[in-house]
Amino acid sequence: MLKDAYIDELRVGDEFEGFFVLKSAQSRRSANGKPFLNAVIADCSGELEAKVWDYAGPIGPADAGSAIKVRGTASEFRGAIQATIGKLRLATEQDQVDRAKLVPTAPIDADAAMEELRGLAASIEDPDYRAVCEAMLDRHGEALRSLPAGKSVHHSFVSGLLMHTLNMARLADGLSGLYYDTVDRSLLLAGTILHDLAKEREFSVSSLGLVTDYSVPGQLLGHLVMGAQEVADTARELGTPEDKSILLQHMLLSHHGKPETGAAVLPLTAEAELLSYIDLIDSRMEIYREHFDRMEPGTFSERIFALEKRIYRHF
Repeated sequence: MLKDAYIDELRVGDEFEGFFVLKSAQSRRSANGKPFLNAVIADCSGELEAKVWDYAGPIGPADAGSAIKVRGTASEFRGAIQATIGKLRLATEQDQVDRAKLVPTAPIDADAAMEELRGLAASIEDPDYRAVCEAMLDRHGEALRSLPAGKSVHHSFVSGLLMHTLNMARLADGLSGLYYDTVDRSLLLAGTILHDLAKEREFSVSSLGLVTDYSVPGQLLGHLVMGAQEVADTARELGTPEDKSILLQHMLLSHHGKPETGAAVLPLTAEAELLSYIDLIDSRMEIYREHFDRMEPGTFSERIFALEKRIYRHF
């Protein structure tokens, strides 16, 4: 029996016991009508599909994001390792669970990253764009420092939103110099820093700091619309000229690029177009990075849903 093993250490046939995060859970019935739990468990090293046969509760979908204690066996299904769980329960305060083992965290120094991001905001030359940007950073800074950037696709770990935003701001700063005669650096940098701040209202977050679901406003409006609304309100409070407010709102509403990928409108300014590509670059490169962590050089991945293809790690 392996005690407190990490998920990436498990091999087919291993019996294991330890604490994990319940990332998702669905109560289902087998072909013979018996209840079972279809789940995904995770720790800081990765995640694993799991089955709990002949199980009707009490643990279920509402417990997603919670720490659980599990005893099970690693098995193989369609070429991938999964877990068959024999016993599970919710963790209690008496368990003294090591949060650092369970929850993946961005590979960054969060304090240094926030300082650098605020420095980039302070470097925005246009005083109106700078004022809106700094006001919203003041409002969302604490959440930005700790929130994941998403539920599962990319940067879905503690401080992932900060890592994603800083990476994008660095790209925006560099590309604004390359395309100095086409884009307004102040507008591009402000829109980049602001583009995902409304995810604070879009997400429902567990006590462990992971995104477990989307809030009602998040589902009905989404962070693009809520972010644009907040930009409009903040600009109005600061007396920002209407034309600048509209340009900033357009950046947020269009940063997903196309309606089929979630944009409210198509990007129609050079800055909005560039922001949509910067967002795409960083999200896709993070998907590569996360999969490379689980791949050996010279191998192909399984088909990755978010990229709609397999990828090859050559080094």
